[in-house]
Amino acid sequence: MEERVDILDDHGKPTGKSCLKSEAHLKGLFHPTVHVWLYTKDGRILIQQRGKHKETHPSLWDVSVAGHVASGENVKTAAIREVEEEVGLAISERDLEPIRTFKAIHKISEDFTDAEFHHVFLCELKEPLNHLTKQDSEVDALDLVPLLQFAEETWGMANTGKYVPHGTPYYKTIVKEIKGRL
Repeated sequence: MEERVDILDDHGKPTGKSCLKSEAHLKGLFHPTVHVWLYTKDGRILIQQRGKHKETHPSLWDVSVAGHVASGENVKTAAIREVEEEVGLAISERDLEPIRTFKAIHKISEDFTDAEFHHVFLCELKEPLNHLTKQDSEVDALDLVPLLQFAEETWGMANTGKYVPHGTPYYKTIVKEIKGRL
């Protein structure tokens, strides 16, 4: 069953309306999502390769965990749920470090526009990579990469086409925030 999402205005404020996720994408309506970046104290960041059958950015590398906030769902509750679903890791609210919210619009096709407010969190990864269980329907692979390599590949001089195009300011914020916690 397809989930419902709450509709937001251009400033990320609830409108009091909700609709099916597919309708929000069809009409380009703003709705909330969560991004959780998992990092290790030794300076590595968990990235996921999106499933090859995903409608948006198939097979590209992306945020550790991302997903839609269901209608009526608290943002932190959605983040905890998505981490459990996508990588099999149980976390709590106190593990989530809110960073900021990014407004993003990606026109995928004539009838598909991702108009989202990404609520971005950091979370320290204390488990080894081989203890994580990827959600096969969403994720093709998981990898831990050094933060410097990630920075170079997302907004430096190499491999920008390897990642979902969230934009340089987004990726710089993630790198800076993680670096500040090491």
